[in-house]
Amino acid sequence: MHCPFCGAHDTKVTDSRLVTEGNQVRRRRECLSCSERFTTYETVELVMPRLIKQDGSREPFDEDKLRGGMLRALEKRPVSMEQVEEAISRLKHRVRARGEREVESLLVGEMVMHELKKLDEVAYIRFASVYRQFKDLNEFREEIDRLKQDSES
Repeated sequence: MHCPFCGAHDTKVTDSRLVTEGNQVRRRRECLSCSERFTTYETVELVMPRLIKQDGSREPFDEDKLRGGMLRALEKRPVSMEQVEEAISRLKHRVRARGEREVESLLVGEMVMHELKKLDEVAYIRFASVYRQFKDLNEFREEIDRLKQDSES
């Protein structure tokens, strides 16, 4: 770690503590050249796979885009931000757990629908109608009937 004061390469760690529920390490460091002290934070960097879009193009996984789509579907629904963040966390874990460098965007879309179905059925139907490009009321009815059958079984 370079000293932010003098730019020296040699520093020593004088104290380490877990912060933010154990997801981050706070380290106090001291420069061996100028004796100045400073704090650094260390977090795990988990790389998400790239998404393969329907047209064959590839783009990086975008958590903000994912969150935006889910929040649009959940607009004015009784679901807390905490529940949304937990769903996003589960979804990202499932995508990473596949262990692949690239994942079809269709698969991620299906995972989003699965999470929304657990959170709120109306949000699920909203998302599904856009994602699956429902053309008429019959497609809405069919999806609602499937939803009813799933909840009855």
